[in-house]
Amino acid sequence: MLKNLSQKQKYIIIGAIAVWGVIFIGSGVTMSFIDKPVTKTKTELKVTQKRVANMKSNEILLKSMEQEINQPLSVNIRDYLENVEDIDEDIINDLQLDTSMVNVNQAGDYTYTVTYKKKTFNGSFKITEKPLPDMVLTLNNLNLEVGSALSTDIQTYISQTLTDEVKQNVKLDLTNVNTAQAGSYQYTVTYNGRLYTGTITIFTPQKVEDKQPPKEEEENKDDTTTDDTEEGDKTPEESQ
Repeated sequence: MLKNLSQKQKYIIIGAIAVWGVIFIGSGVTMSFIDKPVTKTKTELKVTQKRVANMKSNEILLKSMEQEINQPLSVNIRDYLENVEDIDEDIINDLQLDTSMVNVNQAGDYTYTVTYKKKTFNGSFKITEKPLPDMVLTLNNLNLEVGSALSTDIQTYISQTLTDEVKQNVKLDLTNVNTAQAGSYQYTVTYNGRLYTGTITIFTPQKVEDKQPPKEEEENKDDTTTDDTEEGDKTPEESQ
């Protein structure tokens, strides 16, 4: 059939066939791609955190210290630093601690110092009272003779048996008691924020008078008798 066609017609037919072939091939590829199931690919993203070197500030910040009375003070400089982790070890070793102004035996507010290269830093230190045993006291009412000495033993004035700790914190006030003059006086005891009042009576002892028994009157004060017989009345026998 192609033999009867001219050369130009042959080229047209061959070109048309080639175009259609390309179209068919492209259509097949497209359909194949459409029909093919979509595969989901999971990609894991791993984030690596980069460590940043901690830069030490070397700023010296002191703590506000506090502890109970009669407890020893720490001598470790690290216990007094607020930001010990931010200070180089070499600097910490050069710090000088001074707690000489802190009186651990008396409650109150004090100051301590830390020195570094002639620069002084001040910190506060509070010494607090130790909680005392909670007791309700009963005072004794005492009777003393005029001129008696008042006892300084606190146990004399309180009914309960006291521990040494309680005795050290009891305040006795006897200023209103005058032992030189008879009368009734009040004294006070203060403990753990409570005030107690007791009575001391000063008395004058009665003098004991020596009572002598009454003298017995003599019944016959004069033992001699008076002879009333006169000589003229003598009997004849006496007159002879």
